[in-house]
Amino acid sequence: MLMKTNASHKAYVLDTNVLIHDPMAILQFEEHHVVIPMTVLEELDHLKSGKRSIAADCRSAIRIIDLVLSDAEADQIQSGVPIHRDDDSECGYLSVATDVRGEGPLADGLNDNKIINTLIRLRDENPDTEFVLVTKDINMRIKAKANGVKAEDYHNDQLISDMKQLNKGFHRIEGSFWDAVTVLDSFDDAGSMVHQIKWTGEQPLYMNQFVLDSEDFVGRVIDQHDNISWIRGLSREAIMHQEAWGLRPINLFQGLALHLLLDPDVHLVTLTGAAGSGKTILALAAAIEMTVEQNLYSKIIVTRSTPPLAEELGFLPGTEEEKMDPWLGAINDNIEALHENDDNPNQSIAYVKQKANIQFKAMNYIRGRSFQHSLIMIDECQNLTPYQMKAIITRAGEGSKVICLGNLAQIDGTLLTPTSSGLTYMTERFKDFKYGGSMHLSGVPRSPLAEFAETNL
Repeated sequence: MLMKTNASHKAYVLDTNVLIHDPMAILQFEEHHVVIPMTVLEELDHLKSGKRSIAADCRSAIRIIDLVLSDAEADQIQSGVPIHRDDDSECGYLSVATDVRGEGPLADGLNDNKIINTLIRLRDENPDTEFVLVTKDINMRIKAKANGVKAEDYHNDQLISDMKQLNKGFHRIEGSFWDAVTVLDSFDDAGSMVHQIKWTGEQPLYMNQFVLDSEDFVGRVIDQHDNISWIRGLSREAIMHQEAWGLRPINLFQGLALHLLLDPDVHLVTLTGAAGSGKTILALAAAIEMTVEQNLYSKIIVTRSTPPLAEELGFLPGTEEEKMDPWLGAINDNIEALHENDDNPNQSIAYVKQKANIQFKAMNYIRGRSFQHSLIMIDECQNLTPYQMKAIITRAGEGSKVICLGNLAQIDGTLLTPTSSGLTYMTERFKDFKYGGSMHLSGVPRSPLAEFAETNL
C-alpha cells in the first residue's frame, strides 16, 4: 500500500481509544496523513451498539470517517483521501489500512498486535514516510517502541503538561495585597469596594478568581483587560457566615466555593479537591437552597460517570433512579447528612427530594436532551473525556447552571490521566469565562481519620 504524502512525510496511525476519546481526532493533525487500521474500524463497529456512553462516541467517529471518505474508490481510500476543512482548503489525507494477517513480529491474536504489525508493514512499504502510532494505551506504546515503531499519546486536548499549572480558582499573595499591586482607582459599587489595579504578577489573573493575601484580604476578579484588573473586595467574616440549606463553610476555601455556588450570575462552577473536602455537600446544599428557597431553578439533575460494567443500565431492574442508586450513593449520603439533626430525617429527605425535584439521570441518557431552568450536578468528572464533558455541558439550556465535581487524584479509567481528564480540560478552557468559576478545596474536614488517610496513604 503506497500512500500519498506531502512535504512533511509524516503519517499518524490512530488507535481505537483515540477515536473514542475524541471522535474528531482525524481532523486534528493539520497537514499530516492520518491512517485508520481496519482493526480499528472493526472495534468501533463492535462498540457502536448499545447504551454504553462510549457507543455514542464510536458512532460519532464512524460518521466523521465516512464523511471524509464519502464516495472515494477503494484504491484512493488506501492511498489517501484529502481531508477538507470548513474553509474548503485541503489539509492532509485520511486512509484506511488493511490488516496484516499472520505476518509481523507480534502474535496475531491480539488487536493491538494486529495494528502494530500493520504499522510495521506500512513503514516498510513507505520508507520515505515517518509513521507514528497514536494511542492512549501505555502498554501498546511500549510494545510499539520495542519493535522500532514511534509511538505517542494523544495530546491535542491536553492544555497543560503539569498539574501545578491548573487554575485552582485563587491566587495567594505573600504579604500585603496593597504592597503587591498598583491601585489605579477605587470606588463603591453596590455596597462593596472595587479596586482597579495594575497586575504585574508572574501568573495571570482570571475572571471570578479570588485573590488572597497573608493579612486577611479577600477579593474576586470581576473584570479585566490586558494587565488591568478590577477586584471586588469581600468580607472574610461575611464569607464564613454564608449559609445554604442550614450548612455553613468550615474553612475559607469552602466559603469561597459557596460564594460561587450561590451566585446566580455564575453559570458554571467547578469544584475539585481531595475526598472529604466538602465538594458534594456544598454543591447539594447550594442547589437545594437555590431551588427550594430562592426558586431560581425548577429542578436538580444529578448524574455521574459510571464504571463500564454499570453502563448497560437497561438490564437492571427498577426505575432510572433505582438503577443509578449504587453509583449515586454519595449524593444520597449527603442529602441525609444535611437533615441528620431533623426531628424526622426520613420525612425531611423525602420532602426535599420532591420539593427540589431532584432527578437522577444516567449519563448515557443525557445526550441529545436540553435542560431548561435546571441545576445540573455532574459528579466524578475526573473520569470523563473532554469530548464527554462537552456533550454534557452543552445540554444546559436557558436559565440553567452546571456544577462539576471531581478529584483528579482518583481517576478510575486506565486511559485518562490528570492532565488529559475532561475535568482538567474544562477547567482550563473556562478559566477566562465571564460566567464561570472554579475552586480547589484544601483540607479534608470530613474527619481526622479521613484527613490523615488522604495525607499519608
